[in-house]
Amino acid sequence: MSERIEASYLVETPFDLDQACEVMAGEQSCGTFTRLAAETDELRHHHAARVESIEPLESVTTPSLPMPTRPQPPGTLYQRARVRLSWPLANCGTSLATLMATVAGNLYELKEFSGLRLLDLRVPDAFADAWPGPQFGITGTRYLTGIDSGPLIGTIIKPSVGLSPSQTADVVSQLLEGGIDFIKDDELQANGPHNPLKERVDAVMPLVREHEQRTGRKVMVAFNISGDVDEMRRHHDYVVQAGGNCVMVAVNAVGLAGVSELRRHSELAIHGHRAGWGMLSRHPLLGIDFAAWQVLWRLAGVDHLHVNGLDNKFSESNDSVVASARACLTPLFEPPRPAHTVMPVFSSNQTACQAEATWRALGGSDDLIVTAGGGIMGHPDGIAAGVRSLRQAWQAAALGVDAVQHGREHPELARALEAFCP
Repeated sequence: MSERIEASYLVETPFDLDQACEVMAGEQSCGTFTRLAAETDELRHHHAARVESIEPLESVTTPSLPMPTRPQPPGTLYQRARVRLSWPLANCGTSLATLMATVAGNLYELKEFSGLRLLDLRVPDAFADAWPGPQFGITGTRYLTGIDSGPLIGTIIKPSVGLSPSQTADVVSQLLEGGIDFIKDDELQANGPHNPLKERVDAVMPLVREHEQRTGRKVMVAFNISGDVDEMRRHHDYVVQAGGNCVMVAVNAVGLAGVSELRRHSELAIHGHRAGWGMLSRHPLLGIDFAAWQVLWRLAGVDHLHVNGLDNKFSESNDSVVASARACLTPLFEPPRPAHTVMPVFSSNQTACQAEATWRALGGSDDLIVTAGGGIMGHPDGIAAGVRSLRQAWQAAALGVDAVQHGREHPELARALEAFCP
């Protein structure tokens, strides 16, 4: 790849499209509202952002976003287009913070646009050399859990908040006995006064260690250590000392600097939760697509990333969920540099019902974590039956067997289909 950073956008403007895109490029590099004496031709040659391509799309009669400072007369058309910009690597080097400010900074506020969304992001190989990326990723996660194939069947501690450390341990005990592969804290439960992180680790990890000694299975528990940098380091070390193998952070809350600093310090897999994602993505003409967003977090060093789930309880479409998961599994760089692939995490309203569709949508890939709350704990025959029902549903998908047919010989799956599938 060239030594230029490239980003693609969906834009909407009532103004001349070429001129609006030039304003966009200027604002995000060496230009401003007027040409300055110091902005020489030589400086522009070396540092100006380039408009690489403009692909006009449809026009609409109503702006997607309000334009209070640039109101347009009735009958104005708002042109949409896909635009690709590029920047020289010299502008920001390999700083993730400056990269973020460059490709997703003030351009959202430009008066020329009634809509703007970052769609995709490509970075030069220099970023692979500068950032370690995932420490464990897909292969390492499978090694830590001893699960060579099939999705990791997981769940979230529920209720999200309110449980004491001992009550949390009671839930974990049931999940361990039920055959779970992966357990995570909720994003709302980090180090609250009613359930402090250290006390929670003290209550949970003896159960995990005893289960491993008895069964040979090391269940992965992602303890939510989201906090300031020093706090995350301390809590990471506490999980290490207790024999854990994973920590979780709410990436939007702790930021790129927090995640990258944790990655430099970490001996554990880092489970990346995307809490707050909707405020970045929900409007189709504002924010950032997952395809661009996930590049930053993979470089910073997460090993897993949440992508929502098919038929979820939120506003995200199935097509968006699948595209997000595929992005996690697509290499960021070509060999010999590392691919930086990470495990997509499916969550939200997941049961045995979505296994076949998810498997097909991912082209037969089973490199994922499925976190089902009610789909496991709400199974009519209990937690163990819920875990088995999900595993059986994925087995059916891999075998190419209809889930209902497979359920005739697997009662846990049959009961789950009856209880959860409309």
